[in-house]
Amino acid sequence: MTTHTAPAERLHHPPELEAEPFGDSALMLRVKNDDGDLRRAAASRLRDVLLEVRPYGVVNIVAGVESLLVEFDCLAVTHEQLAQTIRLAVAGNGLDSGAPSASQSLFVIPMVVSEEFSPDLPGVAEELGLSPEAVLQEFQSSVLTINLLAAAMAPMMGGVRFPDQVSRCVEPRTNVEPGSVMVAGTNAIIQPFPGPSGWKVIGRTPFTICDIRKDPATSYKPGDLVRFEVVPEREWPRLEGQFLRASDDAGSDGPEGGERDLP
Repeated sequence: MTTHTAPAERLHHPPELEAEPFGDSALMLRVKNDDGDLRRAAASRLRDVLLEVRPYGVVNIVAGVESLLVEFDCLAVTHEQLAQTIRLAVAGNGLDSGAPSASQSLFVIPMVVSEEFSPDLPGVAEELGLSPEAVLQEFQSSVLTINLLAAAMAPMMGGVRFPDQVSRCVEPRTNVEPGSVMVAGTNAIIQPFPGPSGWKVIGRTPFTICDIRKDPATSYKPGDLVRFEVVPEREWPRLEGQFLRASDDAGSDGPEGGERDLP
């Protein structure tokens, strides 16, 4: 089985930062390193640093899996000036994630596993050489990081502790139900709304993770942490439709989501 080393343990000496002009008013930032886990962890920490420092001229920060797109006012600052400011901020703050930042939230998400909700679980287990129970154990023991918000604000998460990569479906499904918890590679994602997907479905959460009637429509953001917890199918009616909240916000809006609702 693969030995996992926490990326934070390898970030005490900040890796080299690549800042590439992206049009007239944006920089694409990447950490130069051969270690994919380190690149992802460093990109997440870099986002926190920039949100804290708020360099002059920056108007927006868009998170990618291993990169950041920093949009800025080109009348206020140049590519070179902003890149230098960011490098100074990194030198002063480092990219060692250490303890969770004040802006980082933890979400504990219940997941129901059944023949209907987990059609790909047996195949994933066979692919990994594990039992379905062992797959779920590894999945529940993983603390995932939201790397970016994909289409329809779906949280794309990295850090699943599988012993190997999980392949995508040979034939993508044309319609996947909302709340479906899916895996591919060592990543996971939740389907916010009905739609097509080639990721493999191993469970479903009864929570509503995105509600366009709310402002904001989601309670999570890139950099937040997620842990899944398998709950009995009988819990579905009690939890169905509750809006996902961070665990430390549980109960702040009455009966909606969070750790308090888990059995």
